[in-house]
Amino acid sequence: MVVAAPLLHQSMGKRPLRLTSRGSVPKLLFIVLLMIGPICMIALFTYREKISYFFRPLWDKPPPPFQYLPHYYAENVSIEHLCKLHGWSIRSQPRRLFDGIIFNNEVDLLEIRWRELNPYVTKFVILESNTTFTGIPKPLFFSLNRARYAFAEGKIVHGVYSGRSSSVGLDKDPFVRESEQRKAINGLLCYAGISNDDLLIMSDADEIPSRHTMRLLQWCDGVPPILHLELKNYMYSFEFPVDYSSWRASVHIYGPGTLYRHSRQTNFILSDAGWHCSFCFRHLHEIVFKMTAYSHADRVKHMEFLNPSRIQKLICRGDDLFDMLPEEYTFKELIKKMGSIPRSASAVHLPAYLIENADRFKFLLPGGCLRE
Repeated sequence: MVVAAPLLHQSMGKRPLRLTSRGSVPKLLFIVLLMIGPICMIALFTYREKISYFFRPLWDKPPPPFQYLPHYYAENVSIEHLCKLHGWSIRSQPRRLFDGIIFNNEVDLLEIRWRELNPYVTKFVILESNTTFTGIPKPLFFSLNRARYAFAEGKIVHGVYSGRSSSVGLDKDPFVRESEQRKAINGLLCYAGISNDDLLIMSDADEIPSRHTMRLLQWCDGVPPILHLELKNYMYSFEFPVDYSSWRASVHIYGPGTLYRHSRQTNFILSDAGWHCSFCFRHLHEIVFKMTAYSHADRVKHMEFLNPSRIQKLICRGDDLFDMLPEEYTFKELIKKMGSIPRSASAVHLPAYLIENADRFKFLLPGGCLRE
């Protein structure tokens, strides 16, 4: 044991200590940080929106939950029985119904919407502007296509809002321009003859309430004075169902304080009350136009986003036009919705006019992802 100790000491003394010297570790760490720092900065600058959306559950809180009202419907069931199932009573006569929208370029969806609602609507009130929400001058698409809606001509109340172009620029916020148009439709509704106790639909052209929903609300007493509509959410066509998260459409029993809005106005929402089909256009140029025209046009981060061939590929894959992550408040929902929207082969429970004219609207049905 006396002899072994020096040998062990001598062996340990021969280790190459210079490889783990104190001076080399900080130098190596500095080099690594020098490389990682710029990479992180570039990634943060390039993907800051994606990073922000991914961590949304950490920095944003969801709005208060809605109080969902069950929605009962089946063919050949009497309206009196349906009112009773909802806890409401039957009226002696239906309320008048006004459908109010601001219009951009959704010419196909407008026809489907008005055909769906026409049996029950008193007046179709439509306002369009000569500029987009982003201040770009635009044609009056409804006026140019008005002959297409001759079936409802006696019910149409059409107005034109003179928008402010971006060159004038008192402000350049597209949400302000959008809000101005929604306020302007109040005057058009009064001109159309709306009065107290009438029903008013507040929704965009691509947010289509089902006709049986509107018939129910017309004929029943006890309906909440303001009621949001839960719409099944689709992207590009009815081949790509997303979820049931569309809630902005609402129905109001008109009164002195009723003002046209597209935001949350009550906690009550009626389940499964129609369809919301976003970017459901026949032509690629219509999609490009909306991408630059609506309030979220800032999502067009690169001109390549407007390339028609790129858009066509994304539509048929069910991918996002703006290369964005889902807007969700929990990591569970965010991860569940990441990636392409799964296709559906179902064309059941869709607007009747769409199915009756499936040959004209193939682009909205399963298998019709190719655009003109």
